Amino acid sequence: MGRLSVIICTYNPVPFIFSKCLSAIAVAAKEYKPCEILIIDNNSVTPLLEQDYIQKFAKENDMVSILSEPKPGLTPARLKGINEASGEILLFIDDDNFIAHNYFTKVIALAAENTHIGAWSGQVKLVFEKKPEDWTRKYWGLLVHREFNKNLWSNLPNLAETMPCGAGLIVRKIVGDYYFQLHKEGKRNIQLDRSGKSLFSGGDNDLAACACDLGMGVGLFHELILEHYIPANRLEKSYLLKLAEGISASGVVFKSFRNEFPEKNSIKKRTANQMRLLLKSKIEKEFFKAVLKGEKEGLSLLKSQRGDADH
Repeated sequence: MGRLSVIICTYNPVPFIFSKCLSAIAVAAKEYKPCEILIIDNNSVTPLLEQDYIQKFAKENDMVSILSEPKPGLTPARLKGINEASGEILLFIDDDNFIAHNYFTKVIALAAENTHIGAWSGQVKLVFEKKPEDWTRKYWGLLVHREFNKNLWSNLPNLAETMPCGAGLIVRKIVGDYYFQLHKEGKRNIQLDRSGKSLFSGGDNDLAACACDLGMGVGLFHELILEHYIPANRLEKSYLLKLAEGISASGVVFKSFRNEFPEKNSIKKRTANQMRLLLKSKIEKEFFKAVLKGEKEGLSLLKSQRGDADH
């Protein structure tokens, strides 16, 4: 079936949230024990090794290792985990994810039953710090909300309906190693994951899409269930707009990695966008404009990279 390596990348985790994340992992590990749990400390202000509850978790679970990645950003932390992992199956859990008790068991079973799938994830149910306003529901997808009752897969790296998400993302080691090599060879000069105040969010898609590059599929399995904790500030309109912008920008860069580029901003396209705006509500217009702004930022990033390459 293959051994399971669990990778948790974190930076300044909130103790009461991360402790719940670790508790859920400990419960799942009683049902199926991973060969290792790698916690990647991405330069936290208070090192994880100095935090009592994390030390306690490591002492109570002998397969836990706490590693340091000083280079800021989720991408370097993920690469550290991939490079250090020894299992054939890699599972990425965010520090605000609470997995179901049977998550590890299901991951291993799905890996054995679906050898043609190289990257997959499951349902993501949101747990809110405070009750969200009704208007936000339409934008929960930006927060990785995903609930469904049918398994889906494809070998298409740009098909949203089958693309795994970063929360609970599973990849085969061969896929992770390929992704690591792309970075090592300088073929990923733009970080698609979050770093500092950036809300770029495409690194998980790029990692998963590497399965398609290697001739395998990507998929979603409803048997896998985790909860994603959402603090109140992530439901503020200003944050969601910035997130929509970042996702849009990273989407442009992600597609460029596989030689797909947006159509030119022609008069026809600008006219179509203006018509779309007329049909939208006030808040929908704000989000549509954020997406368009993100597209421009993504294109600008690509142009600057090409300029650097020319020199």
